[in-house]
Amino acid sequence: MRVDFVRSNGFALRRALLTTALCVSLPGQAFVAARAEPPRLQRQGTATQLVVGGKPMLLVAGELSNSAASSANYMAPHWARLKAMHLNTVLAPVSWELIEPEEGRFDWSSLDSMLRAARANNLKLVLLWFGAWKNSMSTYAPAWVKRDQGRFPRAELPNGQGAEILSTFGEQTLKADARAFAALNAHLAEVDRRDATVLMIQVENEIGMLPVARDYSAAANAAFAGAVPADLTAYLAAHRETLVPALKQVWEQNGARTAGTWSELFGQGDASAEIFAAWHYARFADSLTAAGKAAYPIPMYVNVALARPGRAPGQYPSGGPLPHLIDIWKAGAPHIDLLAPDIYFPNFVDIVNGYKRPDNPLFIPEANNADRPEVPANAFYAIGALDAIGFGPFSIDSVDGDPGALGEAYDVLGQLSPYILAAQGQGRMGGFKPRQLYDESLVYEPQTKVIGDYRFTVTFADIERPARTDDTAGAAAIIVQTGPEDYLIAGRDVHVYAEPVAGGQAGIDSAWEGRFGGDGAWSPGRLLNGDQTHQGRRIMLGHHFAIQKVRYYRYR
Repeated sequence: MRVDFVRSNGFALRRALLTTALCVSLPGQAFVAARAEPPRLQRQGTATQLVVGGKPMLLVAGELSNSAASSANYMAPHWARLKAMHLNTVLAPVSWELIEPEEGRFDWSSLDSMLRAARANNLKLVLLWFGAWKNSMSTYAPAWVKRDQGRFPRAELPNGQGAEILSTFGEQTLKADARAFAALNAHLAEVDRRDATVLMIQVENEIGMLPVARDYSAAANAAFAGAVPADLTAYLAAHRETLVPALKQVWEQNGARTAGTWSELFGQGDASAEIFAAWHYARFADSLTAAGKAAYPIPMYVNVALARPGRAPGQYPSGGPLPHLIDIWKAGAPHIDLLAPDIYFPNFVDIVNGYKRPDNPLFIPEANNADRPEVPANAFYAIGALDAIGFGPFSIDSVDGDPGALGEAYDVLGQLSPYILAAQGQGRMGGFKPRQLYDESLVYEPQTKVIGDYRFTVTFADIERPARTDDTAGAAAIIVQTGPEDYLIAGRDVHVYAEPVAGGQAGIDSAWEGRFGGDGAWSPGRLLNGDQTHQGRRIMLGHHFAIQKVRYYRYR
């Protein structure tokens, strides 16, 4: 297998990294490769789906707290609870310090234990590689890396002080991180290709520079004073009309030049410093990803810590794949399959719509702590409205004993998964929730979407309330078309009205509550009518997540 690096961020060793990756492949890998296809991404209409074992899969997921996966004893009671709350996937860290405690000696015991436990509970995994960086810092690097600043240089502040952050300009850092990451992937190819327990891998965690916009080490300063790489300027020129507005504005305000230094192209100050940081983080992560995929080509992504409004680069992790820097990362990291936002802010709808792009399928690997009331509604919106690959609230092990509304919502999503997957990218599905602003106020206007031959209007049961409450923040619905006049309508605290697109009026032929069993068979409950449909005027979903199977008809 040969992969060419045609881009550069200043390292001469990029081609050598793939040789390193291939050298750690294990003896049985070629035999194992013939037995099973690794997970992959594929297009369906306008959507991108994760395909596992030849079939699409929706990730009904949750992310463990940072230290949970380091102890098999801690995790032992949680696996069954996570399965019982209707997860099918767990996002779990794998740290460099645990798997390579001494340089060149790999210890897979913690990972292998996690694989066995996940399989025993019929759960899949997304691994989070805590390598050179985790939440900007480099605390998960092994001691032999952290203690050798000469070989593994730190990023520096303007006064020359070192930060607890490894520099992107450390050639040995990249080589060591890539070797470990490639070894991890080679191990998975050896022990997991048949089972495909591991579906995707996150490359590092919430990359970004703190507390200033960029690294000020001597190597970084020299690169900043030099020319912007031609690969980046070519991307900007080729994608000028579709660049994210903030980046396009900065570039065009400085003349939309295609040659020059970082300050000449992007101005003086933090804007150019952050774009510079983003490019070099992207190139590092891309090299890491390429080395990993050479050993085991499963989907890989980078996540991002978002910025609060009004904060300057460095007050948040500068240079990560933030909304205004997505195009820098797309230019600098072509091996990375998607950029994924970690969302802890109330304005969820606005954020996810910025990350759903033709070149970037939506995946939410980390969201508000799992006990927050809006979390289930956010999952319904991301999946129903934007064809998300999956959704994973953070610290899922803290709520698995009493999952509440999230457990209800995940139960419903699990039942609906075959129908959701069939509808993704086909214009046969919609997702709805009140739009919440950054200040936590809610926008209650009814939401309308055409699905099939009907126009649906969704209102929220507590529409008269002007303020956010736990109840109002949790309202949500998914509508999936299953036939010409047949729909599955699921959610909580919503009213759903329908009218024919071609004119006339819509009547409710039947509305059955019920659930899908493990074999996919529908088990009907009550046939809803009378007060339960407002005398045939609307579908009403109460305060608990539920599914109704609805058939409409038309009349003049």
